[in-house]
Amino acid sequence: MPDNHFDDSAPRVAVAYHSGFGHTETLAHAVTTGARDAGADVTLIAVDAMSGADWDTLDTADAIVFGTPTYMGNVSAAFQAFAEKTGRRCQEGTWSDKIAAGFTNSGGKSGDKLQTLTSLAVFAAQHHMHWVNLGLVAGWNSSASSPDDLNRLAFFLGAGAQTDVDAGPDRVHGSDARTCAHLGTRVALVTRQLKAGRHAMTAASDPAAASAPAH
Repeated sequence: MPDNHFDDSAPRVAVAYHSGFGHTETLAHAVTTGARDAGADVTLIAVDAMSGADWDTLDTADAIVFGTPTYMGNVSAAFQAFAEKTGRRCQEGTWSDKIAAGFTNSGGKSGDKLQTLTSLAVFAAQHHMHWVNLGLVAGWNSSASSPDDLNRLAFFLGAGAQTDVDAGPDRVHGSDARTCAHLGTRVALVTRQLKAGRHAMTAASDPAAASAPAH
């Protein structure tokens, strides 16, 4: 049996988001907390103020969680501007086979958030990334349930949140924040599983390479 030196370092997760009024930023912090609690090394990146180091972080991350408010039934203009700047990375496969996931907030309970999450998933697919869904059943859907349930708005492709348009970021619904934290935890765990699976495949096909010390 090879002496496998599996790179068991913390999964590197980037949370790349745009926030127009602070609500999506609050949710981005919740995603970050959930991923860190699951052992990930997490970097929070505001996509409307990108530095060269931020791009390097995205390029070297194991997973990227995308976040944006839903404006007029889709991602915000600032997030779309960021997405369009990734064209060369898309062509060159820079983010290929990374883990991806997404979250969004709007003023309406539905607010066409599914359209936004679909746009994020398609964006990830164009980069050949592996999309991770929310992994929660619907909450708040019976007489015995509560708006404090996880996934109270019953989104499945990603995390969907709702904040009243006249409410500040400090009034983001607690259930929505916890749902986003759950998403962060799920992304961290799936990313660790993917890394372990890749190592197992390497060990099976090339024991010598698998047993080499990780760098």
